[in-house]
Amino acid sequence: MDQALLDVQGLETRFWTREGAVHAVNGISLRLENGETVGIVGESGSGKSVTMLSVLRLLPTPPAEIAAGSVLFQGRDLLTMSDADIRAVRGRQISMVFQDPMTSFNAVLTIGRQITEPLQVHMGMSRAQAWVRAAELLDLVGIPKAKDRLHDFPHQFSGGMRQRAMIAMALACHPNVLIADEPTTALDVTIQAQIVELVKRLRDEMGMAMVWITHDLGIIAGLAQRVAVMYGGYFIEESPVRDLYADPRHPYTIGLLGSLPRVDVGRRRSLTSIDGRPPVLFEKPRYCPFVSRCRYAIARCSRENPALEEVAPGHRVACWVKPRLEKRDGDGTVGKA
Repeated sequence: MDQALLDVQGLETRFWTREGAVHAVNGISLRLENGETVGIVGESGSGKSVTMLSVLRLLPTPPAEIAAGSVLFQGRDLLTMSDADIRAVRGRQISMVFQDPMTSFNAVLTIGRQITEPLQVHMGMSRAQAWVRAAELLDLVGIPKAKDRLHDFPHQFSGGMRQRAMIAMALACHPNVLIADEPTTALDVTIQAQIVELVKRLRDEMGMAMVWITHDLGIIAGLAQRVAVMYGGYFIEESPVRDLYADPRHPYTIGLLGSLPRVDVGRRRSLTSIDGRPPVLFEKPRYCPFVSRCRYAIARCSRENPALEEVAPGHRVACWVKPRLEKRDGDGTVGKA
């Protein structure tokens, strides 16, 4: 198999608390090819953000600990690099757009100061050169009067403008990989759509690979080529995007899709919900982590944790039952696909 641009293998991350170790990420493996976009989907607490923060070694240690695994980027393991070497990778070759544009910037530094810093540190630009480039970047992401806005502080930007400025800073050094951690969560729907289209355009123009973290399968549909569904610190389904929507096999994925509004059905369809709550993993489960919430569960689900197995080309599922999506027939009745 050819070497991937980013190759995560067997990643395990845990957090030490007074109650014990919380096993947040449990043996995650993920390959990202040049120019590819992969979506990571799951509800809050499933381990999505922790996975990618572990990749860049941005978690505070303690309480966090990367207990196992490797993260090969262009053949080098990020987890064994020196602090100086990993700092050279962050921002220059792998950049991250963080979840909350309201708090991601330093409140006491101007937008211009924060965008010019990676240009000076990683690209060796002078202050004057970095200032010119920073204005170009703000203009690139659609901020009007960009040169003047460099002197503003973050609180003088709206939420959508702050997120655009965060994207400009992440793209400043032309990274090979962009990690976007739910960058539209705190924004209204109209601004969300604008940010998604902006990122898609910049991705295509710059030829970047991208990992997009979200809880919204609707965003992933038009953005990614592959998607990994995460639950309880595990990938429980991984598939090309079209296959996942057409033929989901894990009960959790089926539940996520059932909670999305549909405009392609003739009759009004009730949205479904997933009863229960995510597990708190003080122990790595020896059983399926979704078993307590699963309406398809069988006895084996409570005894063994299934591994990802291929059910179609490029489509892998960790489930002993592997049900198919329930679809509504034309008369409104429910039937198994």
